[in-house]
Amino acid sequence: MADRKNGLTYADSGVDIDAGNRLVDLIKPMVRATARAGADAEIGGFGGLFDLKAAGFKDPVLVAATDGVGTKVKIAIDTGLHGGIGIDLVAMSVNDLVVQGAEPLFFLDYFACGKLDPEAAAAIVAGVAEGCRESGCALIGGETAEMPGLYKAGDYDLAGFAVGAAERGTLLPRGDIAAGDAVIGLASSGVHSNGFSLVRKIVETSGIAWDAPAPFSPVMTLGGALLTPTRLYVKSCLRAIRETGAVKGLAHITGGGFTDNIPRVLPKHLGVGIDLARLPVLPVFKWLAKQGGIAELELLRTFNCGVGMIAIVRSDSVEQAMEVFADSGETVALLGEVIEAKGEHRVVYNGHLDLAL
Repeated sequence: MADRKNGLTYADSGVDIDAGNRLVDLIKPMVRATARAGADAEIGGFGGLFDLKAAGFKDPVLVAATDGVGTKVKIAIDTGLHGGIGIDLVAMSVNDLVVQGAEPLFFLDYFACGKLDPEAAAAIVAGVAEGCRESGCALIGGETAEMPGLYKAGDYDLAGFAVGAAERGTLLPRGDIAAGDAVIGLASSGVHSNGFSLVRKIVETSGIAWDAPAPFSPVMTLGGALLTPTRLYVKSCLRAIRETGAVKGLAHITGGGFTDNIPRVLPKHLGVGIDLARLPVLPVFKWLAKQGGIAELELLRTFNCGVGMIAIVRSDSVEQAMEVFADSGETVALLGEVIEAKGEHRVVYNGHLDLAL
């Protein structure tokens, strides 16, 4: 019988418990900084707690959302720029909560890797904590999984889970959306976290290195520019909902772009007419369109093109709503109006995008 090696440890298989404990120690202060009414944001237990009564809710409906950051994470891995990807993770879930009129309450993250680098992981969690603070939600827990053999050393993936609440009867979209309501766009910060398989393909064919100046923003590297975090719309949208009473619906422009996301918040018999000339196209999308030879309709169904959130607003309150959004730091554009739907085309585009570099 062959001799068996004795004394194997978990570390011999590639999993370092001590590194995991070090990560917990590094991130505890970041997590604590996300505390809010209803949660103390301490980690270390088997589950996170949240007190809805302490948060001020009387008859709440809970709303939940989960997401990742897609293949954008591959650019973070390749460049070693991990700081903003955690913000993306939070934004993809909390922006989905606010479109339903819900206030984000708490967030949990899941981080999986081949070999844990506590400092790199802490940089990611720092971004998660920043996203939570900016959205007013507590980071109450998470999970770190070191899985050698499934992920290569240096590779990792992220997932997140957010829960929010709204008082019963205040959820969006409202049932009174009607033809003639205004369609307002809130500017994005960049590509956000969708369409990155196509983005990476375009960069690959361009031959431009991640650390080279970005053609559309020469003061930044290409990798750094594309990793600009997803914009968080929570506070501005909640403020507009509460102060104006005129916001009837919101649509987070993610995978599927305008074409697929806007109809999700409209009654079946309604659509929207969008004036593309009013859409503030960001330089990154102009470069992607030119470099990849992407058709206009493909751009509109893949990327946000410069508008990351759509608001459906009562027609007699457009100026008030736009002022509140602008006062909250948003760049706002009146893009069109709600129309009667004709056939299967529920997003009707008028004119063309300004794609001139």
